[in-house]
Amino acid sequence: MFFKERNCYLKDYNLSFKEKIKRFNFRYLFLICAVVFIGIGTLYSAGNGSWTPWADKQFARFLLSLSVLFFVAFINLRTWMKYAYWIYALGIAALIGVELFGSVNMGAQRWLNLGIMNVQPSEVMKIALILALARYFHSASLADIRSVQYMIPPIFLMGLPVALIMKQPDLGTALMLVFATGAIFFVVGVQLWKFLAVILSVGCSIPILWTFLHDYQKQRVLTFLNPESDPYGAGYNIIQSKITLGSGGLFGKGFMESTQGRLSFLPEKQTDFIFTVLSEEFGFLGSSALIFLYLVIIVYGFYISYQSNNFFGKVLAIGLTVNFALYVFINIGMVSGMLPVVGVPLPLISYGGTAMLTLFAGFGLIESVYINREMVIGRRGSIADE
Repeated sequence: MFFKERNCYLKDYNLSFKEKIKRFNFRYLFLICAVVFIGIGTLYSAGNGSWTPWADKQFARFLLSLSVLFFVAFINLRTWMKYAYWIYALGIAALIGVELFGSVNMGAQRWLNLGIMNVQPSEVMKIALILALARYFHSASLADIRSVQYMIPPIFLMGLPVALIMKQPDLGTALMLVFATGAIFFVVGVQLWKFLAVILSVGCSIPILWTFLHDYQKQRVLTFLNPESDPYGAGYNIIQSKITLGSGGLFGKGFMESTQGRLSFLPEKQTDFIFTVLSEEFGFLGSSALIFLYLVIIVYGFYISYQSNNFFGKVLAIGLTVNFALYVFINIGMVSGMLPVVGVPLPLISYGGTAMLTLFAGFGLIESVYINREMVIGRRGSIADE
């Protein structure tokens, strides 16, 4: 088991607002904000040296997301644990709402129109699922986790949103939920033979799973294997992405000198393929610096998880950190041609509101874990004595 058992008692632990401010990890927040401002600068460049149409809106979303981070961080960790299943249920209700009333954009039904803004519930579910799994495994013993019957509920918790998201369709988000759940299973102590059994089963089921993919998803996989087979159609995006990545060289062409982006050869330069714009302008060194910042944020998240004295906080922080790492790994792998294009944005850099809002909510939860790192919640104890 990755984490050791804790004593089964509940320690009264209510911090004042002043104490929470003192315990807040501003270094972690500084790293996050540094990446955000790199993203705003890249969006300014992608807009040909103009704050519109992307950079100004991204900055406004950042301010809103920052307020969400502080709000979430200063709520008692036991409160998040208490309402974890309710948050998950609201996420499922929102996904069902997308199925019934969702708006369609670019052939996918993924958004709920709330009047003032469109919300993508599948992004919210990435946080809600991790909260629910952390709540479930908090009360588990090692013997429970190694029981096949005990693992049925968390598999259901994952499977229900994955099925709803696949109907939208959104393969990238569905895979992120599966991988994040797998990471949590690993750290709580699920035996390796179970992972091997699942991998073997999925491998044997690939011909069957292939028949359930939409035509455009099949085309993405085929294009990933051989993009040159359709250079002016399905393979155009990834070919242009590779050209853009390579044209930056070691030092890059300079800020706002991205010819591929400025001349509109590169599609979706403000969202999924924004990493290539940054790479063309700042080269291998600049893109490596961004990746290094991402790695520091990820390592910091694992460190905060390690510092927590309660199992719920440990699982929550590590699950949210893995979720963030999946954004980075999938997007950079996607635009560099190492993975199929599945529509996953580059976190804190790509233009988009729901993704940034949910990421900052996740960072707020990690900060809550850090603020309340000395809190001890009994593995089978009540959490009702707020």
